[in-house]
Amino acid sequence: MTQFTQYTIDTAPEAAKAGLQGTKAAFGFVPNLQTFMAESPALLNSYGATWDIFSKQTSFTPIEQQVVLITVNYEHNCTYCMAGHSTLAQMIKMDEATLNALRNGTTIPDQKLQTLREFTRKVVENRGFVSDADVDTFIAAGYTKANVLDVVAGVALKVMSNYTNHITKTPVDDFAKKNAWTKPAASKAA
Repeated sequence: MTQFTQYTIDTAPEAAKAGLQGTKAAFGFVPNLQTFMAESPALLNSYGATWDIFSKQTSFTPIEQQVVLITVNYEHNCTYCMAGHSTLAQMIKMDEATLNALRNGTTIPDQKLQTLREFTRKVVENRGFVSDADVDTFIAAGYTKANVLDVVAGVALKVMSNYTNHITKTPVDDFAKKNAWTKPAASKAA
C-alpha cells in the first residue's frame, strides 16, 4: 500500500513551502491536510487560492459558506473535513441546531439555509446537472445567479480536500478531534 508523506515547511518540496508558510500564518499551525497536499505544490497552492477566493469573494455569509462546505463534506463522507469544518462552524457561532442537522443529515430549521444545503447536495449528487426548477427554487429563496455558481466554487474547493483525505487517509487534527464524525447510516439530508 502506498504511504503518503506528511511534509513540514522544512521538508516540503520547494514550490510548496510558501503555501505551507501561508497556511501556518493563517491558522497558527499547518493542518494535516496541507502537510499531505504539499506532495503536489499545484494542489496545495490551488486549494489555498480557492479557499481564499471562496471565503472572501462570494456574497455568502460565513455561516452560508460553512453550510455549503459541510454539505459537501457530508455527501463525500469526509470525516477529516467534517470534524474540521464543524469546529470552524462553532468558531463563527453557527447555531447548534443547524450544525447538528448538517452533521446528521436532517432538516435545517432555517428554511433559507436548508434550501442552500439542498441545492448544494443536488449539485454534488448530480455532478452539476441540476434542473432549471432546482435553480429557480434556489433563487426564489433569496439567492442570486452568482450564488448558484458560488456553490460550484465551494464544491470545487471540497473536491480538492475531500478527495485528498480519502486517498491519504489524513488523521484529524487535534483542534478538531472533539468533533470527530462518522456519517449516519441510511440517512439523507431532507
